[in-house]
Amino acid sequence: MYKAWLDDIEELDEQQDLFEHFRLNVDPGQSPLRLDKFMSGHLEDTSRHRVQLAIKEGFVLVNDVPAKANRIVRPGDVIKFVMPYRRRGLEILPQDIPLDIVYEDDDFLIVNKAAGMVVHPGHGHFDGTLVNALSHYLGISQGPDADDERMGILVHRIDKDTSGLLVVAKNDESQAKLAAQFFEHSIDRRYVAVVWGNLAEDEGTVDAPIGRDLNDRLRRRACGGEDPSGKRAVTHYRVLERFGFVTVVECRLETGRTHQIRVHMAHIGHPLFNDARYGGDRIRKGTIYSKYSQFIRNCFDICPRQALHARTLGFAHPSTGKWMHFESCLPADMTALVDKWKNYAIYEKDE
Repeated sequence: MYKAWLDDIEELDEQQDLFEHFRLNVDPGQSPLRLDKFMSGHLEDTSRHRVQLAIKEGFVLVNDVPAKANRIVRPGDVIKFVMPYRRRGLEILPQDIPLDIVYEDDDFLIVNKAAGMVVHPGHGHFDGTLVNALSHYLGISQGPDADDERMGILVHRIDKDTSGLLVVAKNDESQAKLAAQFFEHSIDRRYVAVVWGNLAEDEGTVDAPIGRDLNDRLRRRACGGEDPSGKRAVTHYRVLERFGFVTVVECRLETGRTHQIRVHMAHIGHPLFNDARYGGDRIRKGTIYSKYSQFIRNCFDICPRQALHARTLGFAHPSTGKWMHFESCLPADMTALVDKWKNYAIYEKDE
């Protein structure tokens, strides 16, 4: 667990970019002090309880070794750590936005997010987000300078135009325990995607590091192993249905980099259907004749976003340890898209 944690600390991935990363160098004149007291005293607007949760879940290393709260900090020590959530630095306004809640108990809830909904405020989306809706539902809010840190309730995220399941923590302990499972890659996350082309194999694995695109800050790219900017990323895929020019696949994430499935499928020559950012919004397979071109335009109209749905979430319950499993049916736009391709494939076969 800790080697992977250290490997990942320099760049934030799809779930880790919801966390604050820190490094503290202990001054030569520092008198011996408990680790939790030292950290809470050196972090602005951070409670000792929040620090203790981070230590308990293994998010704090002293001299690259996992540390306990009562470890004595001494001059020259180097403390590296992440907090289970980060402060937003902007006002979170509660908004009465309908939520599709699949499950809820005292520790967490599962939300089935619709395509088109942004998860977090920022980057031009300061309201109407999932966090605004959760703020209203849970009865909490946060100003830019608020002491209330509970708006860091999400453990992970999915893209705006990806639909599907997200887990939302309802208390500090649950958030930290769920976050630990993401760091350990023990969460079971499976997506359904429609991709261009007919995959050669029924199942396979894409093991290709992912880094930022040097020419477009909104994109990621698959990097060669010699590129130090790339971070380990592994996606396992399995074919569900074949329709000749497109294929329906299930993708299981071993890691969780930003845009991981979108980047990996494009990398192997099978970009997601109608994924404008990675080249899936034009005809990639098939003819250029007008009848087929019109069919593709109709498909784009039916599913006007990348055809990707977070269908499955599985994890250990943060309080009981019991394995929890949740599934979400394909949304209407992707169901209609798959049905249209299925009918097209039957028609072509009969012809």
